[in-house]
Amino acid sequence: MQHRTVAELMTRNVVTARRDTPFKEIARLLAENDVTAVPVVDDLDRPVGVVSEADLLRKTVDQADPSGRVPVPHFEAWERAKAEGSRAEELMSAPPVCARPEWNVVEAARLMETQHVKRLPVVDETDRLLGVVSRGDLLRVFLRRDEGILDEITGDVLNRTMRLAPSEVTVDVRDGRVDLRGSVEYRSLIPVIERLCRSVDGVVSVGEHLGYRTDDVGRPATAS
Repeated sequence: MQHRTVAELMTRNVVTARRDTPFKEIARLLAENDVTAVPVVDDLDRPVGVVSEADLLRKTVDQADPSGRVPVPHFEAWERAKAEGSRAEELMSAPPVCARPEWNVVEAARLMETQHVKRLPVVDETDRLLGVVSRGDLLRVFLRRDEGILDEITGDVLNRTMRLAPSEVTVDVRDGRVDLRGSVEYRSLIPVIERLCRSVDGVVSVGEHLGYRTDDVGRPATAS
């Protein structure tokens, strides 16, 4: 079993900006390339920040509403500086949160979640930019064909990892939903099998209808 890596999913032809790229040029890059953010790189192609649509929109939000219906929002000092910025180095979020190409989808997704970002510049061991991986890229694993998921579960999970005979557990996969039926030797194996199946790329849900021949878990002792 092996999760897809960032290198397999990332976009390699990345549109970038420099520290001195002006506001309007960044807006043009976003529009013409149909992207929502660009990494800002130095002369060695090392990411120093990221400018997103949200960063640019602060300038619009900072404008007073002529009708007076919508009040100007309160900005913190750093937000005010971005709203008044005119170049990439004044607009960007820095330092950038980056990923490595050998990471798997779980590692990248967890970093996005904990850092509250929608994309990660991908860098090599010298911190040079290799690509960008986005939430949308990570979601591509759920476009995986049911046949591929079935082969990985039956071959890698049940056969090679759990050492189960094909006759013990049957697997059905439809639209990423996995259904397990059959019987295994030990009751303790059931949650392990379910957990391993859930970890396969492209799996949406796992339903199990598995019996067991030996109860090696038992009931907890009750206080007398």
